[in-house]
Amino acid sequence: MRIRQLTAEEYDERIALSEFAFQFKLPPERLEEDRRHFRPEEHWGAFDENGKLLSALILLPLHIYVQGRVLPMGGLAGVATWPEHRRGGNVTKLLVRSLEEMRAQGQSVSMLHPFAFPFYRKYGWEFTVERKRYEIETSILPRPDTGGRIERVAKDAEEFKEIYARFASGYVGMLARSEEWWRRKVESKSGTAALWRDAGGNPQGYILYEVQNRLLSVHDWAYAGEEARAGLWSFIANHDSMADRVHVTVPPDDGLPFLLPNPRFKQELVPYFMSRIVDVEGLIAQYSFREGDKEEELVLQVADSYAPWNDGRFRIVFGADGQGRIAAKTTREEPGGYGAGDRTEPDAACDIRALTAMLLGNRRPEWLRQAGLLQGSEEAVALLGRRIPSAVPYLADFF
Repeated sequence: MRIRQLTAEEYDERIALSEFAFQFKLPPERLEEDRRHFRPEEHWGAFDENGKLLSALILLPLHIYVQGRVLPMGGLAGVATWPEHRRGGNVTKLLVRSLEEMRAQGQSVSMLHPFAFPFYRKYGWEFTVERKRYEIETSILPRPDTGGRIERVAKDAEEFKEIYARFASGYVGMLARSEEWWRRKVESKSGTAALWRDAGGNPQGYILYEVQNRLLSVHDWAYAGEEARAGLWSFIANHDSMADRVHVTVPPDDGLPFLLPNPRFKQELVPYFMSRIVDVEGLIAQYSFREGDKEEELVLQVADSYAPWNDGRFRIVFGADGQGRIAAKTTREEPGGYGAGDRTEPDAACDIRALTAMLLGNRRPEWLRQAGLLQGSEEAVALLGRRIPSAVPYLADFF
């Protein structure tokens, strides 16, 4: 078996596998559009000795917000295998190869939407992102007078991008959308767009939505602050003559139920995406830790069965300014056994999934220790707790 990137000539074979595996059929016009946008270098396949495609996945070069910084991220999608070649280790080899490729490209983190959470947990990905879904009657929505105004605009309004960036940077895992992403994934959605401005005329919120069969569906929205959020909800409420209900997806920390006179409406908290640390050393160097009174350090032992460069001991130095760095490491990639500089015993230990949950999933070190997923002294766990910021994971998009 050989693992390699696809060629442009293998588009039809790749689409046939995807259509079979995910049970869909592209109409002819969509098929040709996808062919024009096909990037074979993003598609990796497992081929037999005769060159037949057995399994494939897509490795997307994306960027996400993590603690306010934009980091390169490897987005995995479209993982598929012909049924006669399943359970033969093809996907395992593809995933291992994708980890090597992401590391080489400087993508220290990865994300994916799983068909089954237990399957990807075996390979080091962990559940990090959940979302709320609301189905709410327009009759119970408030109509506060925020002093701002709403205006209908084109779906490619430039103001949307700055508002989105301000909103997205407050969460862990939100995409830093490219121009192409805006064009193909957001502006192409059906419906209407509106922009909310504050009393000074500054754009602070937007919404893309449509109304059909007395249902208002929000496709995309963002707001920079509570006033803009309230203004958009007031705008939605004013559709009560044409819509009885609203469907919308919101971050897990959304506080609308508390702000309503009657919080009893349909709310669903949905497990959504998984994340994985691809390169521990690379992420530590890019991560925004909390500031401290002085420089501190901790030796952390990490277990990672599929990325040997992560499997070992790391002496992490937390600067007073919140900048982290690996001062010493010994991993399976290196000879000589475990150790970190002149330190021989770790202060704390966990596997790559627990570390991912800590840094990208807002699972607090204290809770992970109680759950048996993080081992270490109270002092070591307290150090991690005060240095790792609390930040809500969220992802509004899909890939």
